[in-house]
Amino acid sequence: MAAAEIHALKQHAEENNNPATWRRPPHNIEAEQALLGALLINNDAYDRVSDFLKPEHFFEPLHAKIYEILATLVASGKLADPVTIKPFIPAEEKIGTMTVFEYVVRLAAEAITIINAADYGHIIYDLYTRRSLINLGEEIVNTAYDAPVELVPAQQIEEAEKRLFQLAETGRYGGGFENFGSALTKAIDMAGAALKRSSRLSGIATRIHSLDNKMGGLQKSDLIILAGRPGMGKTSLATNIAFNIAAACQKDKGEENEGGVVGFFSLEMSSEQLATRIMAEQAEISSSDIRRGNISENDFASLMRAMQKMQQVPLFIDQTGGISVAQLAARARRLKRQHGLDVLVIDYVQLMSGSSRRASENRVQEITEITTGLKALAKELNVPIIALSQLSRQVESREDKKPQLSDLRESGSIEQDADVVLFVFREEYYIKNREPKPGTEDYSKWQTDMENSFGKAEVIIAKQRHGPTGTVRLAFQADYTRFSDLADESRLPERYG
Repeated sequence: MAAAEIHALKQHAEENNNPATWRRPPHNIEAEQALLGALLINNDAYDRVSDFLKPEHFFEPLHAKIYEILATLVASGKLADPVTIKPFIPAEEKIGTMTVFEYVVRLAAEAITIINAADYGHIIYDLYTRRSLINLGEEIVNTAYDAPVELVPAQQIEEAEKRLFQLAETGRYGGGFENFGSALTKAIDMAGAALKRSSRLSGIATRIHSLDNKMGGLQKSDLIILAGRPGMGKTSLATNIAFNIAAACQKDKGEENEGGVVGFFSLEMSSEQLATRIMAEQAEISSSDIRRGNISENDFASLMRAMQKMQQVPLFIDQTGGISVAQLAARARRLKRQHGLDVLVIDYVQLMSGSSRRASENRVQEITEITTGLKALAKELNVPIIALSQLSRQVESREDKKPQLSDLRESGSIEQDADVVLFVFREEYYIKNREPKPGTEDYSKWQTDMENSFGKAEVIIAKQRHGPTGTVRLAFQADYTRFSDLADESRLPERYG
């Protein structure tokens, strides 16, 4: 292509793109010409770029138009060459000294090979991404200068983060179909990683062994619903698991990582309350005594030792109440970018809000939007998400208090979107509330039932896509809000004290 014609084409592109400053947006006219030429001489080259390259990614509008016509013809099984696309382009319009049709013929005539078609496509896409970053930056600046009254700065930040993350995620050449061999390789790698870990698990170990044995750990991209009635200890179990994983993190030690970075969205409790629970569990001091100041000097020294050891644990807490699924997703993405992220915990689903106006008008639709959004986020970030959920009151009206899938509030979407559903159940809680008058025959039976159920809990695996359902029996120490294995004290997670 003659230098004069390329110069004329660049002027044409810049006139159409209306550059706002003297600096020209990043582009590569020659790469666009080379790719279009390759496509015109061999339509098979389209398969190499069709998965990621779209007409809007071209800088020159005429090139975008030609590519769009090429793509339409090839997709419909027709031949795409200068003759077949002529009726659909402004054939007689001038570019420098030649018509558009003559220009298209020249593109095909000067194309040498299709070998580099994918490389040209990547160049075009990368430059489009850079232009998109420039445009996004300008929009952020302009919006910040002239923001409407109803747009608070926090919303603008969340929108900017969302768009940046979308740009980062779409700016990949992968995706689409992969052959079965690649999938098998990933499966073998996962099995090999499990073999290297001391836990022998494919997922992230909760450090509660009987639960890990049943679930194989927490699997990446899974949405795990942890549900129970108030007082059953679902927050305690989630907190135990979150801290166990964070405490086992070995990110910078050059070893096989047994834990991970944990993000905890505490919509109900403050960060101080959550920290108090964890500190009580690790130091083995009653959390109610800590809150009331009913501790000795030795207890306080134990708390200080526990605190010093726990300070470096990669557990991050967000205590914002009533957060929307869009806000939560934006903050989770930010955490993953800044510190990494291996597990996300949300306490709890019913305290979240939907993002759309339509969802806010109907609670069932709102919960559907939330659970669908959480499942999509788990796949997007490739981390397990543990989302706590309330159960409906119908549990209390039954003789058998053990929860079922139908007890989940707005259960349709929660049950459908979840990969795993766990119920926390403590018989002790219900027996304790049925205490009869001392000295009666019923009281003696009640005492026996209390002794049999004291300090015990059940985690019912009601749904699991990757494994069996069933019940895991655990020990529960109410004073320390700690769940642990029943069988063997030596297998309890290491405690700081």
